[in-house]
Amino acid sequence: MNHELRKAFLLLVLASMSWDAARAQATFSGSVQSDMLIPQTDEKIGAEKKEDFQTNTYADLQLQSRYVDAGARVEYLEHPLPGFENDFKGWGVPNVWVKGKLGNNELTLGTFYEQFGSGFILRTYEERSLGIDNSLLGGRLLLKPTDGVVLKLLSGKQRRYWDWNKSLVSGADAEVSLDRWIPAMQQSGTTLTLGASWVNKYEKNESRIFVDNTHYIHFPKFVNAWDVRANLNHGAWNVLAEYAQKTADPSFANGYVFKNGTVAMLSGSYSDKGLSVLLQAKRSENMSFKSADVTGISSAINHLPAFTQDQTYALAALYPYATQLADGEWAYQAELGYNFKRKTALGGKYGMNVKVNYSLVRSIPHEFADGQQRRSLAGITFYDYNSPFFKWGNTTFYQDLNIQLSRRMSRDFRLNLMYMNQLYNKSVIEGEGGTIRSNIFIADGKYQFSKKTTLRCELQYLTTREDQGDWAFGLMELSLVPHWMITLSDMWNCGDTDTHYYQGLVTYNAGSHRIQAGYGRTRAGFNCSGGVCRYVPAQKGFTISYNYNF
Repeated sequence: MNHELRKAFLLLVLASMSWDAARAQATFSGSVQSDMLIPQTDEKIGAEKKEDFQTNTYADLQLQSRYVDAGARVEYLEHPLPGFENDFKGWGVPNVWVKGKLGNNELTLGTFYEQFGSGFILRTYEERSLGIDNSLLGGRLLLKPTDGVVLKLLSGKQRRYWDWNKSLVSGADAEVSLDRWIPAMQQSGTTLTLGASWVNKYEKNESRIFVDNTHYIHFPKFVNAWDVRANLNHGAWNVLAEYAQKTADPSFANGYVFKNGTVAMLSGSYSDKGLSVLLQAKRSENMSFKSADVTGISSAINHLPAFTQDQTYALAALYPYATQLADGEWAYQAELGYNFKRKTALGGKYGMNVKVNYSLVRSIPHEFADGQQRRSLAGITFYDYNSPFFKWGNTTFYQDLNIQLSRRMSRDFRLNLMYMNQLYNKSVIEGEGGTIRSNIFIADGKYQFSKKTTLRCELQYLTTREDQGDWAFGLMELSLVPHWMITLSDMWNCGDTDTHYYQGLVTYNAGSHRIQAGYGRTRAGFNCSGGVCRYVPAQKGFTISYNYNF
């Protein structure tokens, strides 16, 4: 959105806010988030001081009323945090929107977020820690013409940092809840939702010039993607099946292959009487779908979740998996959880929970026909291949087995134990580094001295012969309800580098305000969420974080 258009639209939003507020029918809310760093240079960990003060600051404003909602976001990243410098530097009002409501129907103009199904062909969202905000600027219409039917129509251009990509992204989605129409299903407690989606990417420029201005690749003006899914739930059982396909979309990420992309997923779960079971399988191929031919995580139209467990412990998350969108993968996950009852031989006095999770991600084969293995044009190499659906490739991308045990040892003390065996193909996921095999041991204890005072301690150890060798981690966290929390931690590479990454944090909460101050080192590495990862450089210094919701 250019400056004048953004200014005009912002005035429209503010006018709608004022109009509703004047009629005393509106509620006004918002939030402020500011993460600040006073950096220091540390040659030991590779941290550089580029500025005296760095901050990522956001302010969200929202008005809600009976017929009109409106909102805007102000972002200040003129002196951004490490890792955000190249693309995020700047400030302004990138997101502004107004929504009209009539009955069950909505019309949104401006910036918005949307997800169709599991996100295989469309997911726009914000994840500030990863530097993701791929909102769409345009229009979105939501209709509920009858009970159990939801229709969505949208079109817009996608945000890329402080600009908007040239491609126009349009789509439609329909979901039907059959159980709303079938009394027998309602009586048996069964729900069945069927969904179908379509997304189109349109870009006027069909050709791209390479090297000597004489060779052209004719890119398709239109790239279409579609998705179908079914979600069945009955009592403790749930089954989700989903399939999506994308037409040829040559890009740098896939080696400029003119080949359709596909993804298929089957997920089943059971949960009842202390027992939970999860089984998932997903096969994807050539599903990188972007509104611009760029590297990295920006401009992504879709999202493929990783079938690996999101880890919260520091060493278990040291080598996180990133979904391989372009190359494709077979991904599997299985999880079994069981609560042993109180006053039994294994449950003891207070009961015990055991959870076992296993994840495996393998490559898919790229089988080349004679004479089509490689085609080169002006220094660009193209690959044409076939990939049998049910066949694995020769490479394991990722594998882990983790066992977690949670048990209350006394009325005041709870203990969590975890063991994790992990295989991480760093060459595939990060580009180099070989395969890393590790074993991780974690003990997490929490002791409650009183209703207001709790002490939690973590001890973690990762052992491996690859990469930088062994790691140890320790943490103490003292919680003084309702205001204070004091945290001390140290991540120590006791293998090759003998480097300590220490942190000290003090957090204070007062009503809607939260402020955290700290000092320490942060290791360079990947920050991941749901199979999407972003590299964060090393840093050292004083940190302040402030959050306010109103």
